[in-house]
Amino acid sequence: MTTTEALVAFALAAGLLTLTPGLDTALVIRTAAAEGPRRAAGAAIGIGIGCLIWGAAASFGVGALLTASEMAFTILKWTGALFLAWTGIKMILKPRDRFEPGEMRPVDAGPIAALRRGLLTNLLNPKVGVFYVSFLPQFMPAGVDPARFGLLLTLIHVVEGLLWFAALIAATVPIAGLLRVPVVVRWLDRVTGCVFVAFGLKLALERR
Repeated sequence: MTTTEALVAFALAAGLLTLTPGLDTALVIRTAAAEGPRRAAGAAIGIGIGCLIWGAAASFGVGALLTASEMAFTILKWTGALFLAWTGIKMILKPRDRFEPGEMRPVDAGPIAALRRGLLTNLLNPKVGVFYVSFLPQFMPAGVDPARFGLLLTLIHVVEGLLWFAALIAATVPIAGLLRVPVVVRWLDRVTGCVFVAFGLKLALERR
């Protein structure tokens, strides 16, 4: 496999995986619908940064710890599961009843907070690390520097993810008017909370 063939093959494979609905997709859609495009963009960027960190760790060999050490995997798995469950339960039990795009918001509720939420959601999911450490080596041509080429592949995946999230945000914004209806906002929070709890349980029950 040549370098060009590896890049094209990875771009196609990663693109298909990017389109597969998951926790990151749910987070971006919910944020775009309930909190607006700026915060959704912040969440998307946070997810992208998380992917870069995981990809860099996998490229430099740190990610291999997750596959070699049962304890490391278990600790991160349960931390991530508890974070997702805690976030989801809060949304289910205390859903908001209104959202006004122009309303005054606390300083910690802006795009930076959304970025942090996206970053934590991604970093606390050990399956992302396992994905990179198992997926990247399949697209390494002979003679390349594994660390540098792994980072390049990770960057391709991140760019594809950001483009997909941008499309999702653009598609979600037109329905923002519905968010003036309290019952819609409450059920959006509850449904998203259930998704978060479901992903947390799935992560907690995950076996290698």
